[in-house]
Amino acid sequence: MARLDNRTTILFRYGLIVVVILVFAARIGIQLTENTVVDADKWNHKADSLMSVSQEIIPRRGNILASDGSVLATNLHYYTARIDYRAEKFNAAKLRENIAELALALSEHFPERTALEWRDYLLKPLEKEKGKRPRAYRVLTNLSHAQMELLKTLPYFKGNRNRTGLYFEKNMRRFNPYGNMARRSIGGVGETSESKEIHGISGLEKALDSLLYGRTGTTGKVSLTKDIADMAKIPAIPGCDIVTTIDIAMQDIVESELNNVLDTCGADWGVAVLMDVKTGDIKAISNLELNPYGPGYIEARNRAVMGYEPGSVIKTLSMMIALEDGIISPDDFNRELPTGKGWAYAGGRPITDSHFNTSIKIGEVLEQSSNIGMARIITSRYDSIPGAFYSRIKRIGFLEPLNTGIAGEVTPRIDSVASNRGGRIALSRQCYGYATEIPPLYTLALYNAIANDGVFVRPRLVKELRGSREEVLKPSTLGPEGRACSPETARTMRKLLTAVVWGEHGTGRFLRNDVVKIAGKTGTCYMIENGTYNTAKKRLAFCGFFPADEPRYSCVVLTCHPTKNFFGAATTSGQVMRNIAMKLYSRGMLGNSSDYNGESPSDEGPTFFARQGSDPYRALRRPFSLPNYRTVQGHDIASAKSRRVPDVRGLSARDAIEILETRGYDVTIKGSGFVRSMDPVAGSIIDPGHTVNLTLTH
Repeated sequence: MARLDNRTTILFRYGLIVVVILVFAARIGIQLTENTVVDADKWNHKADSLMSVSQEIIPRRGNILASDGSVLATNLHYYTARIDYRAEKFNAAKLRENIAELALALSEHFPERTALEWRDYLLKPLEKEKGKRPRAYRVLTNLSHAQMELLKTLPYFKGNRNRTGLYFEKNMRRFNPYGNMARRSIGGVGETSESKEIHGISGLEKALDSLLYGRTGTTGKVSLTKDIADMAKIPAIPGCDIVTTIDIAMQDIVESELNNVLDTCGADWGVAVLMDVKTGDIKAISNLELNPYGPGYIEARNRAVMGYEPGSVIKTLSMMIALEDGIISPDDFNRELPTGKGWAYAGGRPITDSHFNTSIKIGEVLEQSSNIGMARIITSRYDSIPGAFYSRIKRIGFLEPLNTGIAGEVTPRIDSVASNRGGRIALSRQCYGYATEIPPLYTLALYNAIANDGVFVRPRLVKELRGSREEVLKPSTLGPEGRACSPETARTMRKLLTAVVWGEHGTGRFLRNDVVKIAGKTGTCYMIENGTYNTAKKRLAFCGFFPADEPRYSCVVLTCHPTKNFFGAATTSGQVMRNIAMKLYSRGMLGNSSDYNGESPSDEGPTFFARQGSDPYRALRRPFSLPNYRTVQGHDIASAKSRRVPDVRGLSARDAIEILETRGYDVTIKGSGFVRSMDPVAGSIIDPGHTVNLTLTH
């Protein structure tokens, strides 16, 4: 009987299991029918929507290059090292066992912490329970690829990565190998609020962002045997590389000399631009202002393309028009213009000059920077039609957009005045630089045209595009005729501007030197604050070209509110230009050789001799127009220490050149980035005047 009961129980259980299986099978069949037949359209639509999901492929941003191909801005991968203290195979005991050796190695290669600090920092997460330890504990940030590989070889991490929890996050960063050199003109990048993409936010990075950024691509879903993967549907097009006209060596000179003079005179800010006369290539551009957070000067707003009252440097434009239109001629240069203490033209406030003269020769109006003289010349033609002066300036092309690629560029503001008393008074001010706003780069373009026999070339900062589209941008000109004036007028203007420095009464006499002959014009303008002129604050300008007889480079410098040592346009802005010219000459960049290869034309011997003594500076001060408030100690020629080459490995090009040239050595540079090797090697004993060859790498 018991055996029968057991059999019944077993059959019942099997039956129950069969029923359950049949129920599940039925349910599966019903669900399969619903999915494949009843709801087929719904699931097909969902599958299609999942397969149609795409992601953007961010293109590689193009590089910004100097004229010689050196990289000014590029993309680099940086890495953040982290440790997952809750990783499945993380070996805490192994970390404790190797912590002393690891901490010591980290302190040697990454000295931001001492060995003891590294030990405490890495062991701190182990004080918590395993479930509460961090999963992304930051160890180091901003690691280069080489530093990342080095970290993998340190004790504990080496050969044991799957049990250390160490991993790396990769991120892209815009890198400027030359630091702040021409930084405002090159510009910067950042995320946009709309898409979080990296785009240019200033300078060339912003102005040429569409070329540098490239074109975004998209991915599509692809069904594989065991997976669904992303595959490029529309490939991303990398951004173009932009080749600029910047010359690294000249940029370094311009920034250094501007910084030195600003520091000496305690100015608020300054801007300097150096341009090639024939092509209009901007070889160097620097904008510096007082550092609000510490000592010294830092790269500032790009004031080269911002509008300011130019002061007397714009008298050159007025004089050029007067000569070109026959208002005056070279035959009139000895004719006297009455000046006196002032001239109340059209019943307005009397126009005055900084120095009193009863009269002034027409040929000396620029030389002595006479406001009255310039106003008398221009109003003699435009007295009854003052608005025509604006039209004449416009016809030259002076008011056209330069389109240099520098973000923030504005065009000059020179008002077209009415033919009434107010217009006549305004005209008399405009012609010598007041009641106008002109960016320094426009002033430079005008002086460059005079240096270039009247050809009005457009300043340019970009000369070539490389990438998906290759394009060489040829120099272009301004104005309908591409000329600011005739060659004859340009030659006459060069003589007048040369007299500003070399004439008996020239306002730029301070800039005379026996090395490079400079021509140009000084300009002084009071700053406007709260709608009125503040006579305690001045903007001081100098614009010109060199060498004066055969111009190769034009230059404009603007200095704002000097507070010590130097207070004139020639001694501040002009001094920057003179120092730039002399430094270019010393490096053989003016078509000359920096080496002395010729023979003395007479038996008198060389002008200067190497000499012992405490003050050789005195012998050099007059012929080289050096300031007289400094004392330079002579080198002890017999001393090996003074002839030992300093170690500049690891330094930037600028810092290395400054150190070596201070010691009296000539410097040649190969490559870009930071100094990797030197020839002769550091510590070698060689005399000043020899050449040190530097090899740079990134």
